[in-house]
Amino acid sequence: MLLWLLLILGALPKALLVLKPPWSTAFKGETVTLFCKDHHSVAWEYVSWYHNETPLRKQSGKLQISKSGHYRCKTQRSSLSDPVHVQFLSDWLVLQASHPAFERDKVVLRCRGKKEEAIVERTYYKNEEKIRTYNSNITVYPDFNDDSKYHCTASGTNIWGGSWTETSRPLKIQVQELFPSPVLTASPSWPIEGSPMTLTCETWLPPQTSHTRLQFCFFKEHQALGAGWSNSPELQIPTTWSEGAASYWCQARTVIPRILKTSPRSQIRVHRVPVSGVNLETQPLVGQLIEGEDLVLICSVAAGTGTVTYSWHREGSERSLGRKTQNALSAELRIASVREQDAGRYYCAADNLDGPVLSKRIRITLRVPVSPPVLTIRRPRSQAVEGDVVELHCEAQRGSPPILYRFYHEDVPLGSSSAPSGGEASLNLSLTAEHSGNYSCEANNSLGVQRSKMVSLSITVPVSHPVLTLNPDVAQAMVGDVLELRCEAQRGSPPILYWFYHEDVILGNTSAPFGGGASFNLSLTTEHSGNYSCGADNGLGAQSSETVSLNITGLSKNKVTHITVGVIGCLLSMLGLAATAALVGRFRTQRKSGTIPRNIGSVPGPDPPAQALHGPPSLSRPALMELQPLYSNVSPGDDDLVYSQIWSRQHREGSPAHSPRTHQKGEEPAIIYSEVKRADPDDPARQDREEAAEGYENVPCASLALDH
Repeated sequence: MLLWLLLILGALPKALLVLKPPWSTAFKGETVTLFCKDHHSVAWEYVSWYHNETPLRKQSGKLQISKSGHYRCKTQRSSLSDPVHVQFLSDWLVLQASHPAFERDKVVLRCRGKKEEAIVERTYYKNEEKIRTYNSNITVYPDFNDDSKYHCTASGTNIWGGSWTETSRPLKIQVQELFPSPVLTASPSWPIEGSPMTLTCETWLPPQTSHTRLQFCFFKEHQALGAGWSNSPELQIPTTWSEGAASYWCQARTVIPRILKTSPRSQIRVHRVPVSGVNLETQPLVGQLIEGEDLVLICSVAAGTGTVTYSWHREGSERSLGRKTQNALSAELRIASVREQDAGRYYCAADNLDGPVLSKRIRITLRVPVSPPVLTIRRPRSQAVEGDVVELHCEAQRGSPPILYRFYHEDVPLGSSSAPSGGEASLNLSLTAEHSGNYSCEANNSLGVQRSKMVSLSITVPVSHPVLTLNPDVAQAMVGDVLELRCEAQRGSPPILYWFYHEDVILGNTSAPFGGGASFNLSLTTEHSGNYSCGADNGLGAQSSETVSLNITGLSKNKVTHITVGVIGCLLSMLGLAATAALVGRFRTQRKSGTIPRNIGSVPGPDPPAQALHGPPSLSRPALMELQPLYSNVSPGDDDLVYSQIWSRQHREGSPAHSPRTHQKGEEPAIIYSEVKRADPDDPARQDREEAAEGYENVPCASLALDH
């Protein structure tokens, strides 16, 4: 019990007291030398000696004694040795036992008399039972704590021939343990659950028995730990778990001799540390999670031992997202392919049977890639007009802010706008004609770029002030000319409706379905002198041109007719009466015969006579252009018609190009045939015509001919 207490208190190994000679019993008058030895070697100084528990002043490493009693020693590196009882006897016969004597080790018993030469026979006894009769030393193997008593007898003969016998005092062999019963220690002595623990089976062998090998085995309750018997006095337990107090013990044994000793049982309680410092982390980190990725929730504890149950939760949800029980300080839960609806506040709980401990709540937000945006064009009216300010409105229905929007016209960037909080963005555009075309927008929140569908925009351009031009472009025109009024607006979306005005009186209108200009032809009379203008309208507002003045000069149509008649008469007089009669006769013959002169492109028939078409050769002048015939069908059955020939000269410079009086440049001169109907005596209009003829001028034939 003392040894156990000393070991529990961390005492040093026992010192060993050695006798020289090695006998614990001697005759009076003899001396015995004591040596104190620790587990290293013999100590030669700083040795404490005790006689019957009384300290001696002697400090050297050896002590000579001659008194009986119990002796002990102690060095600086050891605890007190076991007591050794040394006896000095005055008997004639003593039984000596060798010292030290270890359990199951051999002990030499020596039966010694004062006169050895007189002893003939020696007999050894154990507990009054004869062991052996032997005239020398014997060897026994006592057990530890063996209470057996040994003695011996010696016999011989005296000089008178008689026999004698001497008996020794009983001797109890002082057997020391070969090794003390082991003591099981744990390091740490109060292990924490989940941490490693080292078990040590503590015992030692005396220095004299260093050749002896010990083996060790450890037990928990009734179950062996580790691999069983081993040469190491230690056993490493990697992880301990709290299961209440458990009984641990160990055994130590020697193979030769076969000694087995068991340690006292030790109750080792593994201390369970409640969980604390519960923390929830995410992978990816908060704020970097993109919709569609996996979310890993990591619940960990700063402290806590044993089996921990982890659970994960989201605010607003009654059921937990998951639960795991494991012997670890952290656990993970994976949520696959998170969606926008998975955003929210999350927390976890950890419990090792002392009640759940919650982590702080963290807000999980998802970065959502932008969806394809929708482009709408907001305009002040149904049809966009040049000059209008339209709003290009781009919006992605989904996407984490900030979102950068870019606007394009025919894939050419127009500008950009940012939506820091998400939602929509706009770009205002003042329209010009060049802005017609296809528009699109683009959304980008650094998680991908999305493009909208194309939206077409047609810009309607109001007409500009048109420009009125006259063709021919002259300030004066003659009666009978055909005048082309040309009106054109340089800008404006079709269709354009043009109106033509004379002194603000509408002459007519014409349309330009595909834009551009439009024309209006006017056969001039004296009444057409004045100011002309035009207007253009494409439904976005009418615009007027500036006025253009035109002065009409020349005779009226009736005077021209009578001058023509005068010219014809003069020509007829010049050609001669015979030619006129022949011409009239020819036409009448054709009427009677049914042969009708034909025009160019008409049904084939006899050509008019060359003499009738070209006139007399004698009247030809070098300055006159060659006259070419034109043909016309006549009715031969009408006896009242008289046919005349009118010559047309090439047009003068500055004359209208499309006037009926002229021909186009490069064309041949024209000959006009005119019908002169005879007056019916009964015609009521005859008198009017005659009255009108009174105002005609007589034009000399020669001057007219020269003009032509």
